[in-house]
Amino acid sequence: MPRILQADIDEVKSRTNIADIVGERVALKSAGVGSLKGLCPFHDEKSPSFHVRPQVGFYHCFGCGASGDVYSFLREMDHVSFTEAVERLAGRIGYSLHYEDGGAAPETSGRSRLYAANTAAAEFFRSQLLSPEAEVARAFLGQRGFDAGAAAHFGVGFAPRGWDGMLKALTAQGFTREELSNAGLVSTGQRGVYDRFRGRLVWPIRDVTGQTIGFGARRLFDDDKGPKYLNTPETPIYKKAQVLYGLDLAKRDIARGDPRRVVVVEGYTDVMACHLAGVTTAIATCGTAFGAEHIKVLRRVMGDVSGSGEVVFTFDGDEAGQKAALRAFSEDSRFTAQTFVAVAPDGLDPCELRLQRGDAAVRGLIDTKVPMFEFAIDRKLSGFDLSTVEGQVGALRAAAPIVAEIRDELLRPGYERVLARRLGMDPTAVHAEVRRAPHSGGQGTQRRETSPQPGAPSMPAEPDSGAPAMSIVTLASLPRSAEVALERDTLIGALQYGHQADTDMLRRGLQHPFRHPALEAVREAVAVADWTRPNWSVEAVNAVREPYRSLGGELLMTSFPARDEQGAVASTTDLARRLIIRSIEQEKNELLGAVQRVPAESDGGRALRVRLRDLDAERQRFSES
Repeated sequence: MPRILQADIDEVKSRTNIADIVGERVALKSAGVGSLKGLCPFHDEKSPSFHVRPQVGFYHCFGCGASGDVYSFLREMDHVSFTEAVERLAGRIGYSLHYEDGGAAPETSGRSRLYAANTAAAEFFRSQLLSPEAEVARAFLGQRGFDAGAAAHFGVGFAPRGWDGMLKALTAQGFTREELSNAGLVSTGQRGVYDRFRGRLVWPIRDVTGQTIGFGARRLFDDDKGPKYLNTPETPIYKKAQVLYGLDLAKRDIARGDPRRVVVVEGYTDVMACHLAGVTTAIATCGTAFGAEHIKVLRRVMGDVSGSGEVVFTFDGDEAGQKAALRAFSEDSRFTAQTFVAVAPDGLDPCELRLQRGDAAVRGLIDTKVPMFEFAIDRKLSGFDLSTVEGQVGALRAAAPIVAEIRDELLRPGYERVLARRLGMDPTAVHAEVRRAPHSGGQGTQRRETSPQPGAPSMPAEPDSGAPAMSIVTLASLPRSAEVALERDTLIGALQYGHQADTDMLRRGLQHPFRHPALEAVREAVAVADWTRPNWSVEAVNAVREPYRSLGGELLMTSFPARDEQGAVASTTDLARRLIIRSIEQEKNELLGAVQRVPAESDGGRALRVRLRDLDAERQRFSES
């Protein structure tokens, strides 16, 4: 298989800002000079330990140890090959790749073909929405307040009623039946292979980067005996527990919001109605209940750390809607953001609300939100007759465990008072019952967390039980001594600003072995690197011998203590100067010992004294520089 020329691989990487690629999945904030941070996409965490350094094109998680460049990020996130990662980024910037021996581009892998098939299907469905047969689909949209512009914005299409209209169209484009089946676009039955979606209004479902990965389809015809809504089945690229409809459109406004707010609605038309009404952070699940995996995706996009964000769930006012709200409440503790519930008047959903009362009513719905805990308490109380003592006591016993789940020491007393007012009972009795109530003990809502100091690495993940504990070295585990701090900080500065600092000074400072063995392993790789090459520091980290390579990644990514880039460069040069002085003093001490053993008038003695004078002069020069 032809390989992409290395020069093209390097060129594509140099033209790609890794922060743009990571930022499509993770909300990034400034983390010091030249560094950004967010919640790690590779493991679940409460405080951000995932750092990105755009200037060097590298990422590193201080929590789980994941690290790499923009290619490894795509490979890990999207499970694509190295070649696919390069081709995807090249296509993104419009760069034409060249292959060894002038070969043609290799055939794309199965996953890439699934993306391509879904993209082609989305285009097919959009084109069919203009056909005469799609009149019923256009009428459906019109009756719900959506015009042609709205349909185009959300990519809404129509699946013809025939058995194989899409199948024929996509096989004519070169897709095989196996590929279409793996993409969930066709099914196989007694009549052979046929379109999965037929006679339905179709919404493309996209991942957070905007790639079409599946579809949701709504029944339109009375003789359609299938379910009201039919979604793409599980495929290698479509996992319904992780997919949120509309997130690709909402993510930018979510990240820009103050506070950062996500509005969770129940259906595709509700998402459309909210966005068109100005609530552009609305999203929905796709044929499944809102769960833990959805929360992980949202937290990364929100940057859900400080507790200042908001997640607003809107549910129908009927019994099913209330049950859905309580299911969401069971996952509430996984958020750091505050969670709320908004229920439209008269049990209307956002689409119906917009149609009947206008855009302002949809925007106003969000203003009626109540805290999730308060909503859950009210639902519990609704099952009791609060006019009787027995009803009050039963309601207290039912609602007290909800309040007991609140781990925030400032929030819980407030909700105890809320419950006491609802019941008309003495707050002291409510407090006592809450203290006795059972609670999960481990997954309660903790709204306030202690964040690490800026630049301080998070504690590392536990090492694999099969590996020797001493083989794992992290920044957090390095000894706290002045000597180690000098070596550590010099390497941090060298990896991040070595190409801008006084290279002669820095190279001399890195000439001599370091005293800590792990830092010495990193020094060896940095000292021989070509600092003029793009991404040289990433190559240096990759060249660090195991088991110290992860430490090299931490040194590259941790925040450097400086106000700005100019200060960081000056500090790096100064650290190198201090290393040089240290090496001079070490050599001088060794020579002073030798002088005691060699006759003063001998040639060796005179040479030692000359060298000592040179060292004194050299030390003086570097001390004054």
